[in-house]
Formats: sequence, structure tokens, C-alpha cells
Amino acid sequence: MKDRRKRDVVSWSRFFWCTLLVVFSCVLFTGFTFSSFLLFGESFHPVLISAWKSPAMEAISGESPVPPTIEIRETVIFPDQVLIFLKYPPSVPLFTKEDFDCVYFPPNSSQPHLNLPPVNIDGQNLDHQIVRCPVSPRSFTVSLSLKTNANGHFQGGPPSHQWDSLVYEALIDRDNTTILFVKGLNLRPERLSDASRFECVYGWDFKRPKFLLKGDVITVAQEIVRCKTPLSVLNRPQKLNNSIKVSIRVKGRGILHSVARPEFRPESDIPIRKQHEMCVCTMVRNQAKFLREWVMYHARVGVQRWFIYDNNSDDAIENVIESLDDANFNITRHVWPWIKTQEGGFAHCALRARDSCEWVGFIDVDEFLHLPSNLSLHDVLRNQSESHRVGELRTSCYSFGPSGLKRVPSEGVMAGYTCRVGVPERHKSIVRPDALNSSLINVVHHFHLRDGFEYVNVERGVMVINHYKYQVWEVFKEKFYRRVATYVADWKGKENAGSKDRAPGLGTEAVEPPDWSSRFCEVSDTGLKDWVLRVFADPQTHLLPWQEQQEEQEDRLLTVRKNEKK
Repeated sequence: MKDRRKRDVVSWSRFFWCTLLVVFSCVLFTGFTFSSFLLFGESFHPVLISAWKSPAMEAISGESPVPPTIEIRETVIFPDQVLIFLKYPPSVPLFTKEDFDCVYFPPNSSQPHLNLPPVNIDGQNLDHQIVRCPVSPRSFTVSLSLKTNANGHFQGGPPSHQWDSLVYEALIDRDNTTILFVKGLNLRPERLSDASRFECVYGWDFKRPKFLLKGDVITVAQEIVRCKTPLSVLNRPQKLNNSIKVSIRVKGRGILHSVARPEFRPESDIPIRKQHEMCVCTMVRNQAKFLREWVMYHARVGVQRWFIYDNNSDDAIENVIESLDDANFNITRHVWPWIKTQEGGFAHCALRARDSCEWVGFIDVDEFLHLPSNLSLHDVLRNQSESHRVGELRTSCYSFGPSGLKRVPSEGVMAGYTCRVGVPERHKSIVRPDALNSSLINVVHHFHLRDGFEYVNVERGVMVINHYKYQVWEVFKEKFYRRVATYVADWKGKENAGSKDRAPGLGTEAVEPPDWSSRFCEVSDTGLKDWVLRVFADPQTHLLPWQEQQEEQEDRLLTVRKNEKK
């Protein structure tokens, strides 16, 4: 009996202390919850942290960072800009260019030396927003700060990657292979290389080889590598795969730096009939003022879908694309920040277009498909590809000159420029994406095809491309200052001085020749101008549709810029 009473006392004692502990825990939890709610009230200021764990970044202004936080995932250094890749938590809205400062730290210093506004900001994806900063002084590191939190900058972070050797994009194809886009392999153009010299690796930290997954390389050519994807990568949840990177190991050289996380293509059955007969892929930089004319014209001749790869534009081209989309043109913008990667970008676009497009044309915004035969594009595609073996149509390009003009023609390029060189310079292609070789080898102007497919040359009387290459000096100088295909940071750079993408006779000096307006004029060609004026011009005002809307767009942009200054 005595022992039983003792056990009861002990039990009640334990009960008392357990109850007290629970009450105390509830009080603490309530206080914590209340303070957590305050984080999302007026006193909350999001902060930048690094995805790269470092004690130096655990404190901002002497305090621990308060969730939710924005991560700097990657930094890539270009010759004239620094790209900083951000990842947002779901609860934080995307910031604009006006919210950030680019912060520059001298070597071995924790104090910023310089603050500059970003050049631009790209992307509307919580997982992939890109802030473009001016290039940093030599040996300086670049970070970001939020203007709403002046002390919210930090140093260090994920390692910066030089652009000249980098795996920059990756996607998993419908056959479950991974396609890598790589800068710095320096392989011979238009040729397959020995796949046994390479190996794909997957993981979070490439400095720890024993934790990496490996995949055999199937093909490697130019900047594109295709490899077998490990089953453990394919079977992981999508959220985990968003954090896994993939790179390439070159035997004898080691593993290349990477910012590429494999992007899964949406799972879908291959359609019996494609949604669009004719689509177009293009890569642009600061071509907003020419895009409307290019899209409206090609819609009239038979293009149904446009894939725009934006290569670091800062001319509000996204607004033009949005307005065209609102006007029922099926057009999308894909942020593609990688310089001098037109071949890689076109291969990437071919994969995206493959499921919905029967044919895809790869042309620039200053190139217009001209049909002197008066056939429709639909008829040309059908007539030229009666044989199912035809996988590519090659179309000759005529280069037009300034045509005596010294100012940008208000009526647009097709009606404004009417004088060209006599002989075609090159060709551009319209391809069946399903007919492309699995290596995706291309040289911008044409792709390599799978065995069993062939190309045909379209007769010039049926279809040609009017390439308005040498426009008035104001446009030409901007266009060739920073080429998409032939990259030079400045006209005076000696790189690619002999390229056909440079103007003949200009060399490396951005100085307007006295006779520029009369150059490249050997043949008067008003064929496309006459057709455009007959089909598009308003009978009363004689204005072309892109003239009217271009003026409205410029007025809107002017209003936006005035409001930003306020």
C-alpha cells in the first residue's frame, strides 16, 4: 500500500511538470507565431541571401536574415556585363530594375566600393530572374542590394563563372536523353566529335566526385552534347531536379563549370497532326521597333507561330511582344542571355517547336520571305515537299542596301529599301523539326538531317529572302555593335574582322563612310514594296498598319519612361 501511494505521488508529479512544460511551449509558440505574422506586415523587408552557404553571409547588418529570402543562385561574367541569377520564394513578388543596385566589392574587402544601377532585368519566373549589371572593375566581385534595405548587400556567394567555359543550358528530351549546351569545347564546326572523350555528370557540387551521377555521352558536336540520363535523375520529383545541375567532364581536362539545371519537357503524346504548319524561330537584340512589321507581314503570307529568343535586349521588346500577343498573334518571348550562341539557341528552339510545328523557319527580324510567284507560303511548302523525304527547304538571300536613304524610313523596311546587291550572299532554311539529326548540328543557315531525309533548293522565282542587312547608318551601327552571331564588345575589337557579318570595307572602325547611303546598290528591286503597298496600305491614309501602331507604342513607352523618372 505504501509503495502504491509513492507511485501515485510520482505520477502526479510527472503530470504536473509535463503540463507546465506544455503550457510554456504554447506561450512561446504563440509569441513566435505573432512575431512571424509581423514579418509579413509593414515592418517586413525581404533580404538577399546566397544559395552558397557561408558564415559571412549569415548576417546582414549584424542580424540573421529573416525568411522569406531571395537567393543569388549564379553569377556569370561576360565581357561587357555580369549576369546575376535570382531565385525567389513563393511569397515574395518579383522586383523590378528600380528596386536593385549592383554592388561592387574590392578584393579582400567586406565594404562596397561602388553602387551602380542594373543595365536591365529579365525573366518573370520565380526560379529564374536575371539581373544584368555593368561589368565590374578588374578583380572586383559583384553582388546586389535592395534599395529598400540599404545595408542588405552581401559579399561572396556562389562562385562566379567566366563565360568562355561553361555549361549554360540543359533540357531532357522526349526520349529521356539530356541535351547540354556548352561554351568552350572549341570543337570543329559541322562535325561529330569522339563521344568517348566526354562524360556527363549530375549533382549539386562538382568538387565532390564521389557524390556525382554519371551518364554516357551519345553524341557531341559544336556546342551541343546529348547523353543518357541516369534513372535516378528521371525518377526524382520535379522540385528536387530543379536544384540538380548537369555538366560535362572532358577527359584530361576535368569538369566544366555549369549553371545548367535539366529542364523537363512537358509529357505529351506525339500528335498525329501538328497544330501549326509553319512557325518561325528568331534571336533578337534590341529589335523592338522592327518586330511589329516583321510579324504582321509574315502572318499575312502564312506564318502561324513565332518563337522569339531575346538575347539581352533593353529596348522594352517584351511590351511589343505582349501587344502582338494581345492582338492574337501567337508569339512568345524566351529569355536567352547567352552571347554568340545562335546555333545553340536555334537547336533549343527546334526542340521546343517540334511537337506543334510541321515546318520551322530560322530567319532574322531583318529578313522577309518574299514570294514573287504570288503563291502562298502554304502552297510553296506543299509543292516543294511532295516527297516525304524532303526535310529542309533552302532559300536564297538577297542583301539590300541603304537605297539612298539617310534616315529610318517611316513606312518600314520593306517599302523603304529597294536597292540590293546583284548576287545572293547565302541561304536560310525552313526545316521539319522531326527530320533533324539527333546531334542537332547546325550553322545557323541550315541543319544536318537524319538519314533518309534530304534538302531542296527553292527556285528564286518561287521564293527568296529579302535581307535588309545594310540599312541607314544609324540602324546598321547599332546592329553590328554587338552581333548575336559574331560577338564583339566594340567595333574596334579585332575579333572576327574578316567575317561576312562585318560590313565589307569597314574593317573595325565604326565611322560612317561618306558614300554609305549609296553602297550595296546594284539592282533596283521594288517587288516586295509594290506587293506590301497594294495589300497593306490604308486606302484613305495610305499608312501601313505597323506605322500606326508603332506611333502608339512609342507614345506609350514615352509615358512609361516619364513615370519612371517621377
